[in-house]
Amino acid sequence: MDSLASASSRFVLVCQHRSCARNQSADVLAAFQALAPEGVLVAATDCMGQCASGPTVQVAPEGIWYCRVTAKDVAEIVEQHLGQQQPVQRLLHPRFHFQWQGEVE
Repeated sequence: MDSLASASSRFVLVCQHRSCARNQSADVLAAFQALAPEGVLVAATDCMGQCASGPTVQVAPEGIWYCRVTAKDVAEIVEQHLGQQQPVQRLLHPRFHFQWQGEVE
C-alpha cells in the first residue's frame, strides 16, 4: 500500500461486488475515472461489506462512506467533496455517519 500512497494522497474506492454490480456500480466507477481530479486514485474493490446499501463508495484518507451512489451523483461528489472538501450530506452512509437531530448535550 505504501507505493499506492506515494502515487496519490486521496483514494476513491468503488465496490464492484455482486449486489453493487447489479446496481450499476461499473457506471459509478467509470464516472469517477472520467471526472476525478489529478492526484486522486480511483479503484474498483471487491465487497466492502455494505451489500444492502450499494453501490458503496469510500473516500480515503477521510474515511467518508457514500451509499446508493449513481453515476449521476459522481459529478457532485467530485465537485463538492474532492474539490471543496465538503462531503455530500445526502449520500453519506448512515451506518458510518450518523447525523444527530437537534442539539447534542
